[in-house]
Amino acid sequence: MTIFTLMTYIGLVAAVISAVMIFVLKVQKSSIMTFIQNFCGVLFIFSGWVKAVDPMGTAIKMEDYFAEFNVTFADTAFSFIAPVFPFLASYSLWFAILMIILEIVLGIMLVLGDRPKTTSWLFFFIILFFLFLTGFTFLTGYVPLDQNFFSFSAWTDFKASNMRVTDCGCFGDFIKLDPRTSFYKDVFLMIPAIYFLWRYKDFHQLQTNKSRNIINLVSIIFLVIYCIYNFYWNEPHVDFRPFKNGANIAEIQKIEQDASKAVQVLAMKMKNKTTGEIKEFPYAEYMKNLGPITDEYETIEQIKTEPTIKSTKVSEFSITDFDGEEKSDLYLKNPESHLMVQIYKAKYEAVGKMKTIQDSTFNYDTISVVGFKDSTQVVKTFKGATAKEEKYYEIVWESDFINTLKTVIKPLYDAALKDKVKMSIVITGIDKDKAEALAKETGIDADYYTADEKLIKTIMRSNPGIVLWQNGVLLQKWHYKKLPQWEDIKKDYLKK
Repeated sequence: MTIFTLMTYIGLVAAVISAVMIFVLKVQKSSIMTFIQNFCGVLFIFSGWVKAVDPMGTAIKMEDYFAEFNVTFADTAFSFIAPVFPFLASYSLWFAILMIILEIVLGIMLVLGDRPKTTSWLFFFIILFFLFLTGFTFLTGYVPLDQNFFSFSAWTDFKASNMRVTDCGCFGDFIKLDPRTSFYKDVFLMIPAIYFLWRYKDFHQLQTNKSRNIINLVSIIFLVIYCIYNFYWNEPHVDFRPFKNGANIAEIQKIEQDASKAVQVLAMKMKNKTTGEIKEFPYAEYMKNLGPITDEYETIEQIKTEPTIKSTKVSEFSITDFDGEEKSDLYLKNPESHLMVQIYKAKYEAVGKMKTIQDSTFNYDTISVVGFKDSTQVVKTFKGATAKEEKYYEIVWESDFINTLKTVIKPLYDAALKDKVKMSIVITGIDKDKAEALAKETGIDADYYTADEKLIKTIMRSNPGIVLWQNGVLLQKWHYKKLPQWEDIKKDYLKK
């Protein structure tokens, strides 16, 4: 589905609701205002809901934005603002939930016509906020990767690969919008935002003031519980991610990679080094006259055909051991059932401690024996020992984290092993030594691997999460709080 198709559907829904309000309920003051209220309200309710099913996905996107803002402001006169963004990133999940609830409730208020003036201003400011996010990201397409956003003199022609955040996250994983499209969408929404401020007195209103207050309150309570449910108690109940239950990940990866390889370069967009003139050279002409062209022009961008299938995170599926050796085939080409326990955040603290060590000192003397050629020797003699304090770091695992592994994952590991079903642990944020320490602490003597944190978070939001694989197919995912008994897993998912 494209953004234009989605907007058409939302427009049709808004038109039906508006028709009921105008011809049946007769609550409108202005038919145009009623339609615009319903269009923006339905849009906000839908865009909020597709994020509410997976608030952690929105939090990950907010972390991307905060990281870029931190880097951008750190090298400017506004560097005092930079520390705010790592702080916000540490609370990105709760910030995301707040934004999701605000978006949905604001959509409900628009449809109800609740508090016209307040709703108009809230809508204006939230569109302004979205416009700032998508506008910043879109404009980074003009900024070379080695330049700061505020170095305006260094800006060049737009290049999509320069954009610091490649997906705005406006519709979660339901639709991936590039920042340029999303920016234009927010510019478009600024029109009704300004119109609301100007004509808020034309708002239609449904129900009484008391009824609207009750609807808003119940909505907020429900949404708080709903958002938390979709990561704290269970996986998102609607999965828009490519790593769905039953998905053949091996096949999808091959299709995406083949589509990517089939992309052809049509032309080279180039800039004259002297005059600054922008010119496109057909690729055949470029290759034929490579030397003269590159002497006179510098490459801005390759003009390519669009892949028949767009790449997703599946194309980046890569699991390695701690020495960097690829282990992805264990999941993508393994005919046997295999359990992967993924941990995107190992919870521990490195506690600094002091220890006393004995530092020995020695004397070195040179002796030679008279009358013997080449008889010189160096003799080492013990002089003494002194006590020396040395700092070291001890890994202290978080008790709840270890308890979860011991009470949920270890019994699963033991039960599966009896049926000759192997398990591996894919974990980020630690090295080989810490992985060995974790295995010793929990008693889970499985193979320990590592992967990109975003990949692991894309597969599952649960930490830890359990994934059952066979022949490249992701058979089933379980949040650790919803893990069934091993006998039930065998009965329902393992081939006889």
